[in-house]
Amino acid sequence: MALGYKARRRWSLVILLIGLPGYIVVAVSLVNLFDRPPILIEVAVYVVLGFVWMLPLRFVFRGIGQPDPDAPKKNDATKKNDVTKKNGD
Repeated sequence: MALGYKARRRWSLVILLIGLPGYIVVAVSLVNLFDRPPILIEVAVYVVLGFVWMLPLRFVFRGIGQPDPDAPKKNDATKKNDVTKKNGD
C-alpha cells in the first residue's frame, strides 16, 4: 500500500523526531559493548551506521521537500480569485 504525500510527511516527522534519536542511542550502545577501537575505525563505524538507518526508509522521505502534488495549482487559485473579484464589483 503506497503512502500519500501527507502521510509520508507525517511519518517523516515521527521518524526524525522519535525514531532517529532512538536509533542513535541504540547505535552508541552497541558500539560501547566492544572495546574502544582506534579512532578512525570508530568514525568509520559511525559513518556507516549513519547511512544504514536511511536505507529502509527511503520511500518515506522521497519527495517530501517538493510541493504537494495533490494540492491545487497556484494558477488555478489565482484564476478563482480573479473571477470572484470581478463578480464582486
